[in-house]
Amino acid sequence: MNAAIHLERVLRTTVLWQALASVCCVLFFFLVVSGIYLYVFLDTSVVGAFESIDQLSRQSPWTGGLLRSMHRYAADGFLVLTWLHLLREMLLGRFRRHQSYSWWTGLPLLVLLYVAAIGGFWLNWDQLGQFAAEASAEWLDTLPFLTVPFARNFLDAAFVSDRLFSLLVFVHIGVPLLIAFALWFHVQRLNRPAVWPRSRVWIAVASALLVLAVAMPVLSQAPADPSRALAVVPIDWWLLHWLPMADWIGGGALWTLLSMLLLVLVLLPWFSALMPRPAAAVVTPAQCSGCRLCVADCPYEAIHLAPHPNLKPGRQIAVVDPDRCAACGICVGACPTASPLFPAAQLISGIDLPDMPIDTFRRRLVAGLSAPNAPRRVLFACAQAARTFDDDRLLVMPFACAAQMPPTFVDLALRLGATEVRINSCSAGACTYRLGGDWVADRLARKRSPRLRRQVPASAWRLTQHDIGAENELFDTWASRPQTTELHQ
Repeated sequence: MNAAIHLERVLRTTVLWQALASVCCVLFFFLVVSGIYLYVFLDTSVVGAFESIDQLSRQSPWTGGLLRSMHRYAADGFLVLTWLHLLREMLLGRFRRHQSYSWWTGLPLLVLLYVAAIGGFWLNWDQLGQFAAEASAEWLDTLPFLTVPFARNFLDAAFVSDRLFSLLVFVHIGVPLLIAFALWFHVQRLNRPAVWPRSRVWIAVASALLVLAVAMPVLSQAPADPSRALAVVPIDWWLLHWLPMADWIGGGALWTLLSMLLLVLVLLPWFSALMPRPAAAVVTPAQCSGCRLCVADCPYEAIHLAPHPNLKPGRQIAVVDPDRCAACGICVGACPTASPLFPAAQLISGIDLPDMPIDTFRRRLVAGLSAPNAPRRVLFACAQAARTFDDDRLLVMPFACAAQMPPTFVDLALRLGATEVRINSCSAGACTYRLGGDWVADRLARKRSPRLRRQVPASAWRLTQHDIGAENELFDTWASRPQTTELHQ
């Protein structure tokens, strides 16, 4: 159990793991920009293809050659980090119902990446390009439904024509366009996707590509010659690893292996659908004013506005899409009617979770602080990070996500006699529900509605960010009473 929690913490909090998706987008940008430059100088003919690229590298090593090398290394990094991104999301379980759309739309990207990569090697048309063309064509020929051998287009010089190269150029340009569209679809159901990272990420990626391009420049091998059998050809193992595999285990066996792998990845969301899931958020029409706060804060764009059933002109109501809803409760924390300071006997919010209604938390807080010998310290935390909390020195209030807690709960706890209040959320980028930690910090800092009331003294509460598996670190910080609001990473 401890090993599993430690692995989950590493996957959530390590900076490189968190930035995988945005780094992939940066690499794709470099691929597009450098690819456009290379295309300007590419001669799309059998003889001219090799000569144009080779001369670009040798005659202009600090412009064309540098961009060519960065283009290759960006392609290597793009593919490797895409696989790592998929692995991270899979280990964190981010393929379940509310995330199945992003999962399924991301899988075709892998196929498109390999198609674009192999096309790039073909266009160079040196011995490595010849090997890539012949090996991949022979592998395609193992498919039973291909009646005409595809490999003959590259094994016989008579079939290698300028028209073929024009087609390859069209494919190599068209596939990246498909990748761009696929990326757009991939993030459609995510609120504020991290596709455009901070400047330091751009600088780090550009510096890494530049160092690799200078230290190990990419140069063409000998020109391709289909009339001669290839001997030993050094290959790019990052992009072409599957071609030697086809030779080692057989083309048919590789097709079977890849088909099984893809089938498992496609069916993962279906397997998760067999497990029980929390009920989606529900809206109480009488309490909903259509303020849009829940719409703006939902990480998965599961809420939209529609005309209110009371038919008042201009009045709107929040509508929840159950298939997209993650039951994270972030929308509840955003709703102005979820404030526990309302004097009503039963707290009814405009939007709420049926399995974890906000009124239950108010009752639990009141009962916990009113009991004899009750602890005077209160901890508001997400259920994910609080699942191993077991300490009678404090009253633990585990929400679905820390952002489910309206900031006025801090005010209520202090009014009920709490001497110290902690709000613990996941660090930026590590939240199970993507944006929960960000919204908690902004609400408590009074940068985002609903805001913490200014009457609440800053010395009475503290926001910490200790992720899953770091509960001991959180308890260690209880020793001294804080005098100022402090954010711990």
